[in-house]
Amino acid sequence: MINKDQIYHFVGLKGSGMSSLALVLHQKGYHVQGSDVEQYFFTQRDLEKANILILPFNADNVKKEYIVIAGNAFPDTHPEIARAKEIGATVIRYHDFIGKFIEQFTSIAITGSHGKTSTTGLLAHAMSGVVPTSYLIGDGTGHGEPDATHFVFEACEYRRHFLAYSPDYAIMTNIDFDHPDYYESIEDVFTAFQSLAHQVKKAIFAYGDDVYLRKLQAEVPIYYYGLKDTDDFQAKNIERTTTGSQFDVYHGTEFVGHFAIPAFGEHNIKNALGVIAVCFVEGFDMKLIADELKSFAGVKRRFSEKKVADMTIVDDYAHHPAEIAATIDGARQKYPDKQIVAVFQPHTFTRTIALLDEFAQALDLADEVYLCDIFGSAREKSGQVSIEDLSAKVKKGGTVLKEENMSPLLNHEDSVIIFMGAGDVQKFEIAYENLLSKTTRNVL
Repeated sequence: MINKDQIYHFVGLKGSGMSSLALVLHQKGYHVQGSDVEQYFFTQRDLEKANILILPFNADNVKKEYIVIAGNAFPDTHPEIARAKEIGATVIRYHDFIGKFIEQFTSIAITGSHGKTSTTGLLAHAMSGVVPTSYLIGDGTGHGEPDATHFVFEACEYRRHFLAYSPDYAIMTNIDFDHPDYYESIEDVFTAFQSLAHQVKKAIFAYGDDVYLRKLQAEVPIYYYGLKDTDDFQAKNIERTTTGSQFDVYHGTEFVGHFAIPAFGEHNIKNALGVIAVCFVEGFDMKLIADELKSFAGVKRRFSEKKVADMTIVDDYAHHPAEIAATIDGARQKYPDKQIVAVFQPHTFTRTIALLDEFAQALDLADEVYLCDIFGSAREKSGQVSIEDLSAKVKKGGTVLKEENMSPLLNHEDSVIIFMGAGDVQKFEIAYENLLSKTTRNVL
């Protein structure tokens, strides 16, 4: 099924996972092209730099001799997928393709309700400096090392897609209730992770404080990581400063090494522990891993910063209460003396209504809160909840912003403003930056 001589056509090429996979295959010498809507997405920049052909959706894009990789956001009734089936082209879903592709490597899957992308990026960075490594990160980043022996990839639990994978190793960062349009309860989510655990071939690395991860059963060793003596891999002597975090790691009584990461928030220390544990068990030189971790620049849309006038503006993908709380915690570590302002765009109506109280509690960890209208999805255009319902529960403000009027944010000076969401919250950020720049010029 995987043949370098064929053309691989991606339906939904600009999707974060799809674009990553396209880059991996392209760099490994495969013939890659794809199609999508004409709207600009941040993922297409790397595709364009790689000269990968991006076509507008059209059934005529598909040829019988192509292998069509179908993005999971699109049903079988999509014109290109329907045409492919009609003419007898090979059609394979994104996750099924990856399940076959990883068989040629020592594979490490990173999964969990939160922290997948950051942890995948960190592991990919650390291993790439030590061993030939290909990787697929959910922020649209993909790299296909020609002589790779290892493959690091993000594995999404949505609709149990990750059950297409039987990786050698798996990092599980946490189990939380999310994707309420598919999962019925957190117990339902747990059953998906338990099924994956039975498919892992060598070892699982799981966050020790997660009560559901502690219930996992598997035919391979489960190593727990965290900050407590009950964890197999433990971080001790933690120092969190405005330049990052550093800590010692022990495996039982064995000293693994001293590590420093240029990242903020306790969640990033835990993510790093999972990475360090995998590298230790796989037998890598831990001094080399420590050196690599020092230079990690982060992944796209995870606490991405810029300065405009006297304001620090942060762009972050956080779209679940746990992620919002972690992002605000990281901002307070790096900027302990500044006001932290949250601008949040909820993603999907089902998630918003299911976690309404939790969203309000997490957002109230900021000093002031602003909201943007709920972003729907291809699957859900409306719902039984409005942004005003969330606003009513937020204690630290909750003013609803409109793209054409971002002036309420001008009340803040020398502050940190965090734009959070998985939709198109960047358009609000851009509108604010433009307004702030104009205002600053007028003052000068």
